[in-house]
Amino acid sequence: MMEFAPPKNTNGPKMQTKMSTWTPLNHQLLNDRVFEERRALLENGRRLLTVLLECCSLSQQKFCSEALDFTTKLPKVLPLYTFSFLDPRSLCCCAQVSWRWKNLTELDQLWMLKCLRFNWYINISPTPYEQGVWKKHYIQMVKELHVSKPRVNLGKEFLTSAT
Repeated sequence: MMEFAPPKNTNGPKMQTKMSTWTPLNHQLLNDRVFEERRALLENGRRLLTVLLECCSLSQQKFCSEALDFTTKLPKVLPLYTFSFLDPRSLCCCAQVSWRWKNLTELDQLWMLKCLRFNWYINISPTPYEQGVWKKHYIQMVKELHVSKPRVNLGKEFLTSAT
């Protein structure tokens, strides 16, 4: 630590509420309580899955293990081509199916096409490590469409006289 840097207060109330989804590192009682709550939640989920599996027939149980996800079995370019026909709302719904679908549907190759269709260009050059730039740009542009008022320029040809 540098000599002139002010010391960080890790015991203050801000540390306990700033990142409320995280557990504070300095409060052992809260850590223990959150750990027990999460363990109980996982246990309830495991019990629920056990009950569901017990209700299923053997053929129904086999279906889950034999079902194939086309995005994992086909070359990456084919699911991307399939997803390219979807509208943005459907792409966002597909992103909720699985991690694999989320990674595929948030690729810049898909969202760039959606943006360019409306002549929405980005004014930066993203690095190869930046992902989701075009999707973020699409969302920003749609938000601006909803916020901005239409620009109306009434010229003389649109004015009518009462004569």
